[in-house]
Amino acid sequence: MMAAEHPAPDLIDQLPGVRGSYEPFAVLAPTTWFRVGGPAEVLYTPADTEDLAMFLRGKPDNISVTIIGLTSNLLIRDGGIPGVTIKLGRAFNTIEAGGTTVRCGGSAVDANVAKAARNMGIAGLEFLTGIPGTIGGAVRMNAGAYGREIQDILISATAMDNTGTLHKLSREDFGFSYRHCTTPPDWIFIGAEFKGIESDTEKITDRIREIRAEREDAQPVQSRTGGSTFANPPEAKAWELIDRAGCRGLIRGGAAVSEKHCNFLINTGTATASDLEGLGDEVRRRVFEVSGVPLTWEIRLVGVAATDDNAPLARAEGAA
Repeated sequence: MMAAEHPAPDLIDQLPGVRGSYEPFAVLAPTTWFRVGGPAEVLYTPADTEDLAMFLRGKPDNISVTIIGLTSNLLIRDGGIPGVTIKLGRAFNTIEAGGTTVRCGGSAVDANVAKAARNMGIAGLEFLTGIPGTIGGAVRMNAGAYGREIQDILISATAMDNTGTLHKLSREDFGFSYRHCTTPPDWIFIGAEFKGIESDTEKITDRIREIRAEREDAQPVQSRTGGSTFANPPEAKAWELIDRAGCRGLIRGGAAVSEKHCNFLINTGTATASDLEGLGDEVRRRVFEVSGVPLTWEIRLVGVAATDDNAPLARAEGAA
């Protein structure tokens, strides 16, 4: 049983009634790519768009909200995520097409969208095979790989603001730049439309295979990692700066800089989130010292560090 002094039951009492589900002290680490991090104080999985809107309209303003997807580009700190963590479920992972337009929900997996487009003879979305995440996150960060970015294929996206109001955004509304858009950070992307071109299914399949092979050759895809750690600075490549600073193979606790691709951090098996974040900060320090270039985290850091003040939240990770 969960200890009575833990705050989550009181937190749930403050939240609006929903048709989706609330899970107090939800263990997240086994589902993250890094396999580290503390629990969500409350994990909310909305039943559908209307349910999500009802939650956002009814939630007290002083309760923080964090959005997560596949956690492929996320580092959850060891103290866990206070407040409510929202993860879009099956109601938001639809994928359909008409002509050369692909429409999908915010929780649709990027690689699955590429496959669905292939099955419908739509080319131009193959690069999504190389992006480990969901469409909502991909739109948010203008994700890209193998010479293409979301801005190259996006027609429009639907987002929900913190009052539960829906917004239909065209590509021009995003202010896209490298791994960035200008839409408010608390808006939740629940769907998107992409434009491809008609093509032969076999040609699309061949390109998807090429991308998979290139990714497996160049990246530590079999390791516990979180994707590219740092964004490429202007006119430079992050991995080259990291390599030049002598950080390839650098170790901190159970965390290491990948020998295969040094813009990837990996959990060698015993790492904590603190190990990984500390290693990343050390890499940033060394790169700046050698090259004078400040590296920016591409991985999203969320939650709080494990301290005596939030130890109950961290200890709840094993609660039943």
